[in-house]
Amino acid sequence: MSLTYDDYLNLDDLLNAQQLRSDPPEHDETLFIIIHQVYELWFKLLLHEFDRVGVQLSSNDLYGSIHTFQRCRTVLKTLVSQLDILETMTPMSFTSFRDRLEEASGFQSAQFRELEFLLGFKRRDMLRYYDASSPAYARLERRLREPSVVDHFYDFLAANGVAIPPALRDKPADQAVEPNGALQDELVGLYQTNRGLVVLFELMTDFDEGLQEWRYRHVKMVERTIGRKTGTGGSPGVEFLRQSLFKPVFPDLWAIRHRL
Repeated sequence: MSLTYDDYLNLDDLLNAQQLRSDPPEHDETLFIIIHQVYELWFKLLLHEFDRVGVQLSSNDLYGSIHTFQRCRTVLKTLVSQLDILETMTPMSFTSFRDRLEEASGFQSAQFRELEFLLGFKRRDMLRYYDASSPAYARLERRLREPSVVDHFYDFLAANGVAIPPALRDKPADQAVEPNGALQDELVGLYQTNRGLVVLFELMTDFDEGLQEWRYRHVKMVERTIGRKTGTGGSPGVEFLRQSLFKPVFPDLWAIRHRL
């Protein structure tokens, strides 16, 4: 028997993965589940793409890196637009099934935490929210130890004549990215002398802005839905989400805007 569309996409499992907890079923719980499942699929794709862009940057593949960043930026636009759909659910609708979530919370998304680590926003203390014996914990531990996209960006810059400060090269792998004045001077020089690289730099900044936009929209969506309540399962809720607002992935590209 030849391969079918349903078989290739494993649709039986996919379309039966929406198991409502409310009884009798609350209408908007289906929306809530599908939106979050789709988010996890997009997170999976972003991890896949940024693993690729790391290889592209370290091998000085300018055009490949540009293409992949364009794709990731487009995915982010989709993530933002999905919030428009979720916001059609009123606070009352969410309250009708919220207790059924028990300890479950989007705060627990291991894939999103992986994405943060991969992009260089590394926080070892976040591992305390995961079972140390779980596959998710193992993936996060691995991401902490691996080079981030920013580390691969340093390889790319070095291949294009930039002297990477030792403080950046010698930084422990599990520490978050921090801005560096010497690197910023080098970047300003590239902006002035290499227009080809500027295309990539601006795409990276565009992606960064898109991620910050998604964070802001996500915070406002949560605030609109639950206000100042603690998140499900005791998760920190809105105040925790606010801490990462306007935290850039590529701080050096933002720090030089006034010098260009």
